[in-house]
Amino acid sequence: MNRRILHLMLASSVLILSACGGGGETQVVEMPAPPPSSQPVSNYSGPAPATSDVQDFKANVWDNLATTETCGACHIQGQQSPAFARNDDINEAYAITNTLVNKTNVAESLLITKVAGGHNCWLNSDNACRDNMIVWVEGWLNTEQAATSIELEAPIARTVGANKNFPSSPDLFADNLYPLLETYCSECHKSSAAIPISPYIGSSDVTEAYRASISKLNLDSPEDSRIVARVRDEFHNCWGDCVANSAELTSAIAQMADAIEVTALDSNLVASNALGLFEGTLASGGGRFESNLIAKWEFEETSGNIASDTSGVTPLLNLTVSGGYEWVGGGGIQLTNGKAQGSTTASAKIHDLIVSTGEFSIEAWVAPANVIQDGPARIISYSGGDDRRNFMLGQTLYNYDFLVRNENTDSNGEPSLSTASADEDLQAALQHVVVNYTGNGGRQIFVNGQNTGDVDVIEGSLLNDWDDSFAFVIGSEVSGRFPFDGTIRMVALHNRVLTEEQILGNFDAGIGQRYYVMFGISEIVNVNEAYVVFEVSQFDSFSYLFSEPFMVSLDENANLDGITLTGMRIGINGREEKSGQVFATLDVSVDGATTNELGGSPLSRQGTIIPVQKGAELDEFFLTFEVLGDAQSVRQVADDPVLSQPQDLPRQAEVGIRNFDEINASMSALTGVSSNVEGIRTTFTTLRQQLPSVTNIDGFLTSNQMAITQLAIKYCDALVEDTQLRASMFPDMNFAANANNGFDQATKDAIINPLTERMLGTNISTQPASSDVYNEVSGLIDRLGACANQNSCSADTTETVVKASCAALLGSAVVVLQ
Repeated sequence: MNRRILHLMLASSVLILSACGGGGETQVVEMPAPPPSSQPVSNYSGPAPATSDVQDFKANVWDNLATTETCGACHIQGQQSPAFARNDDINEAYAITNTLVNKTNVAESLLITKVAGGHNCWLNSDNACRDNMIVWVEGWLNTEQAATSIELEAPIARTVGANKNFPSSPDLFADNLYPLLETYCSECHKSSAAIPISPYIGSSDVTEAYRASISKLNLDSPEDSRIVARVRDEFHNCWGDCVANSAELTSAIAQMADAIEVTALDSNLVASNALGLFEGTLASGGGRFESNLIAKWEFEETSGNIASDTSGVTPLLNLTVSGGYEWVGGGGIQLTNGKAQGSTTASAKIHDLIVSTGEFSIEAWVAPANVIQDGPARIISYSGGDDRRNFMLGQTLYNYDFLVRNENTDSNGEPSLSTASADEDLQAALQHVVVNYTGNGGRQIFVNGQNTGDVDVIEGSLLNDWDDSFAFVIGSEVSGRFPFDGTIRMVALHNRVLTEEQILGNFDAGIGQRYYVMFGISEIVNVNEAYVVFEVSQFDSFSYLFSEPFMVSLDENANLDGITLTGMRIGINGREEKSGQVFATLDVSVDGATTNELGGSPLSRQGTIIPVQKGAELDEFFLTFEVLGDAQSVRQVADDPVLSQPQDLPRQAEVGIRNFDEINASMSALTGVSSNVEGIRTTFTTLRQQLPSVTNIDGFLTSNQMAITQLAIKYCDALVEDTQLRASMFPDMNFAANANNGFDQATKDAIINPLTERMLGTNISTQPASSDVYNEVSGLIDRLGACANQNSCSADTTETVVKASCAALLGSAVVVLQ
């Protein structure tokens, strides 16, 4: 594939984007060049490739692995075996590499799993090295467009073991390990650090530190804890002698573990064999279309501040993460006023590879934190400042915004294409978003595999106006302004548009690594090689997703037909999980004639979430059954719960308050001012979280009233500034009158009477007397118009008095109570 052999020349200096003081435009600042490699890249001068397949191997794999930065410093002739990177004969290198590659399941190739296991990864993340190598090998084998066939592989059978489980309370952690972490790790590993680095194991909040540490601890083998290995084997921020420091950590973890009782499974339960997530069969292939991929970020790093480009297309556009961020288990990054930004040098490959085709797709799995972000909030941008960019995908409330700079838009890519507000396509949930651009078709937006139907009125054109000095950034503007709050699981850039079929296929393929976890039940049902299989993935840092179980036998002659299965529960680390047991009500008889694509008999189409306990590498899963075949669990009957005595509740208020949307709608109706007017909409968005969110009057706060007053002032200002609306509301009021002449009775009547009639109504017994309201507003007018006594009123005093009178009523209990 041509894209695999396209190497862009690296500049001799690194450019970074730095904002000028005072919030000015972003400047490009030249930085010193990085140090040169210790050895030059090998130049091949051996025999020519013997076949086209050898040539494809060289272009896709060898050219990437034979450099001294990757594998070419060791795995060459006369040095370390296997010599797959040898530089004397490409045909010999090809023959050796063939023995290291699994062409049926590329991800399981020894060439790749060795590096994925921690052997000499040249990037900051073993997962990033693995993903790049998969791309290179698939590019050689040309298997990328076809979904890899999945063959279930029998796991090693083992019974459910006794386990130590982390207690819910952080007390043991606080007494043993936390003092070391707080003392030696808090300078970096806490959210309030100058440069915060997750996991926040040194947080000043011991509960936060405990939760962040759990996945890094091994209670059964403390010396194998990730926290220990990081200091002992990787010399990470030792505070003295690394071996001695790691021993301190091991001892603290051991003391904590010794105080935790072992959990053993009840022998009266019918239980499957046990296994971990990574012992399952990788659901690889997945049907993703990536033939025109030029950059991809899967955020599988779990630590550090670099998000690696795993596309395999050089130069790799690795992103530096800064600000508020946290890695998400299973792949992803959660941003809270943070961003991930590439250098201008590496970002130039986006310019070069997209301008050459004149079309592109941006693909992302995103989960906005809320639907009140505005700006637009920058989800993905390729820009040089707040108002200069090549493209941008952003959020405005419930809308996705797509900006592209071309011959028919301005330097900011505007006018934008936005999803319709009424459709509310953007939701605060995990969504698959794709935006397409072509020179002859313009822009399109797809959400969860479906075209949103929003039509681009701006004609497409070439992209010759693009600027190659801009930087690619995720999560905010390059200046740090207009941040996007939410979680991003994956971002991919393609230099050809994805078709609707390909978009739907990529959506159906899902996100993150999925495994078919096979729970052995042969000894229970007396069927050879029988399993209950779940598709399992790490949903986020806190949970696993178990979905669509089926029963299967790897023995082609086996018969599963008619096996009874009821009350299936998921267990973890020696005990049944208390939550998420949606399969506990399952009652099925296996239909051997109905099978899925893996030859299994479906048991359910449901899924459930199970909490992470020790982390994906250590958690051990199993299943229990009320009835499975002829076997039946014996459970202790729980005592009937003691019924609590009913309690008399205090008398509830007979009136309530309007919530934020109701207040906004009421003010709009009373004044006649549309809530979609730009100034009103912006003010409401800003104040929304400060306005009442519940209708219980007991929850009404002073801050709620302050926000209501500010919104009322904005509506009344818009009412009076609109000459048609104010003429309709105040027909007898002369707004051109000189305030220095004072506000006589007739003028007060012209102001107050329309307001009380519109907002108070008449004959409402629960309202104060109309005369009391009149006198209160009249006194306000006298105070505001006191300038007439000194003949010092300004030209806009009359309008100001009317606005204030309006706001006094609009921001009162008239609107708030219901």
